[in-house]
Amino acid sequence: MKRYLYLNLIPESLVASMLSPIEYGKYMALGTHHRTNDQAIFVEIDLETDYEWIQSLDIENVCKPHEDNSPRKSSYLSIYRVLEHVPLNALKSLYLVTDDGRVLELQKSEVCNEGPPLLHLYQELAPMQPLVASSLDPKGFCKFITDRSQPVSVEKVAFCDLRLDELAEDPVRGLGDNLPYRDISHLRDCLSAVWKKGTKDVKVVSRKMVPKIPYRMIQSGLYLGNRESMICYKFPKNEELETVYYEWWRSAQT
Repeated sequence: MKRYLYLNLIPESLVASMLSPIEYGKYMALGTHHRTNDQAIFVEIDLETDYEWIQSLDIENVCKPHEDNSPRKSSYLSIYRVLEHVPLNALKSLYLVTDDGRVLELQKSEVCNEGPPLLHLYQELAPMQPLVASSLDPKGFCKFITDRSQPVSVEKVAFCDLRLDELAEDPVRGLGDNLPYRDISHLRDCLSAVWKKGTKDVKVVSRKMVPKIPYRMIQSGLYLGNRESMICYKFPKNEELETVYYEWWRSAQT
């Protein structure tokens, strides 16, 4: 049976499996007997990539079929400091899974979205999970967080950017009534702190992640990178979500 290697982002872990990405996503969300309901975000790792780290995992022996020859759904290989050891070049598609098992594949791109909005709201996924307001675009934010010369930094980071609507251009007077975030007044204060030129570039809005990522609020995509390079997973435009990915999109909004 074919083996797969997955980097789970919530929570961060490395898993070998005999399930294809779509099957694995459904399994992660619903479990074997469909008695659970959980989101999942994971990236497939290319086993053909010639990296000593990947070859040393010995996946053939770790991930074996069960005694009845049924496929092994998950064999955990690591749950600590996983992201920093995964080579960026070995990453393939990223998958967003709703809590009822709908799976959306996002293919990686080296060309990232740039330009407006002026202000950003980032949900970090791994290795830490704060919600952060920033004046930096995704590439700038990635470099800032992974700058090892700073007293607080990480080797690699995974995050997504969330919609701010009018608050992206004016956190004081912009309308935010349709935003689902908790404590909009506090969010305005954090955005205002990074809005003023010459002040800080990053401000923590919340130190912990919400129970479920609001997929419908993703602005441009998800990002994984370090201080040297970054991989982008662009989020589909509304027209595609409402047609090509309608079933997933309907699930993501409920």
